[in-house]
Amino acid sequence: MIQGTGLPVFPGVAIGPAFVHETAKLELPTAWGSAAEERQRFTDAKAQAQAQLQTLLEETAARLGQEHAMILDVQIMMLDDLDYVEAIEARIDGGDSAAHAVQETGEEFAEVFASMDDEYMKARSTDVRDVSRRVVEILCGFSSAMTMDVPGVLLAEDLTPSETVQLPKDKILAFVTRKGSANSHTAILARTMGIPSLVAADVDLSAIHSGDTVIVDGFTGQCYIRPDESTLAEMTAKQAEAQTAKEALEAYRGKETRTAKGRKVKLYTNIGSPDDVELVLKNDGEGVGLLRSEFLYLGRDTYPTEEELYTAYRQVVEGLQGRPVIVRTLDIGADKQADYFQLDAEENPALGLRGVRLCLSRPELFRTQLRAIYRASAHGPVSMMFPMIASLWEVQEVKALCKTIREELTAEGVAIGDVPLGVMIETPAAAVISDTLAHEVDFFSVGTNDLTQYTLAADRQNSALGRYCDPKHPALLWLLQRIADSAHAAGIWCGICGELAADATMTNTLMTMGYDELSVSPAQVLKIRKAISESEVVSQ
Repeated sequence: MIQGTGLPVFPGVAIGPAFVHETAKLELPTAWGSAAEERQRFTDAKAQAQAQLQTLLEETAARLGQEHAMILDVQIMMLDDLDYVEAIEARIDGGDSAAHAVQETGEEFAEVFASMDDEYMKARSTDVRDVSRRVVEILCGFSSAMTMDVPGVLLAEDLTPSETVQLPKDKILAFVTRKGSANSHTAILARTMGIPSLVAADVDLSAIHSGDTVIVDGFTGQCYIRPDESTLAEMTAKQAEAQTAKEALEAYRGKETRTAKGRKVKLYTNIGSPDDVELVLKNDGEGVGLLRSEFLYLGRDTYPTEEELYTAYRQVVEGLQGRPVIVRTLDIGADKQADYFQLDAEENPALGLRGVRLCLSRPELFRTQLRAIYRASAHGPVSMMFPMIASLWEVQEVKALCKTIREELTAEGVAIGDVPLGVMIETPAAAVISDTLAHEVDFFSVGTNDLTQYTLAADRQNSALGRYCDPKHPALLWLLQRIADSAHAAGIWCGICGELAADATMTNTLMTMGYDELSVSPAQVLKIRKAISESEVVSQ
């Protein structure tokens, strides 16, 4: 038996045959044509790669939502990057084959990205290698499409973004990768799919053969290859226990979300696109506490029109069948980028022009979105909240613009609903002045992911800082209590839409603090409803 340990990204136990994914070594051509012929071959292969990626992007958006599809948009745009293309053509003019020129240029650019301090830019090194390999494969007439005949456990050194979204998801019981982090695309996909998986695992892939029995324990981070009889029996029992616990959660479907003492709590979901509404209904969410509307801006090369945004928001509102939705206004910036925004390079984009800061600096961009949201509010209950707030004047400017938009639409005879306005509390500044902000808005929603990184000065995208990003740090808990107290003193409700809301070990603490709403991924709804129902917090 071989045993390894990795970073678990989703709980559960998976048992099945191994599928070891190895990236094939490409054999580059030993003879090639003239520079003009090789340039044309590169141009044709680039166009074919972009067409493949566009098809894959559309399929991924339909299956998994825009949040996963946006990584492919980055690669499509990369193939048109002038520096990248000119570097390849220069190598071809210098005598290289098209395949060799693309391979060498891709590696050169990837190393440049990998050496950067910013975590978002570092992550682009993977995209450069991924898209360059795609072009080289086309030039060499090779396909790396992955197939699995039966359900099993996929083991790999790493999975590129485009490989991840093409996986035969109906066949995958678990992932195990030697590289990656809790924020890698593989980890995000595992959580979306709800399968036990490990990243950064210390397993020797060369010692594993396809077909070997593999056990993945997503609770402890353990991985067993060719397990002995006692381990197999123990883990089979643990798997059955986990399945029983999952089935037991069905008892909470259709139930009101109340503490054991009768206090009502709103249990909403976080989603990224209209396609995710089906997951809200399937998992019994009471509404949407966070609609990440930036994903309506990603996966494209031009700004969405008011009509496009209105159509998407209306689809969400109507799809929820009367359940409320809270739209977070555009939060482009930091780790979410779109080239057509033409944002200046920043030393630290997490502290830069992002969220409401960007929207206030581009009022026409903001107006288009606000008009679309207000129009969609005529079709069901809609609230709106604004990200990256740090000062009172920001809230006042946003409210003034919202008032103007409402008056414009009313004058135009456009139907709109009543839209409560709230703010994301995700900067320490907003938390400290929450008593002042509470008198300006209708609700608070705490983004604990960003609040944690800003409070603890630990970049949440940096895998080396995992132990420093402690959402249970005393400083963060103190701020969370202050936020809840400030909200209730002003007579407004407060919720949490960050990852902390889905931590069942923190549910009773958050109830004790007085939080009125928790918003989690759809797959976590029943688990958190159970945790709330077991809380002994009394009605307020």
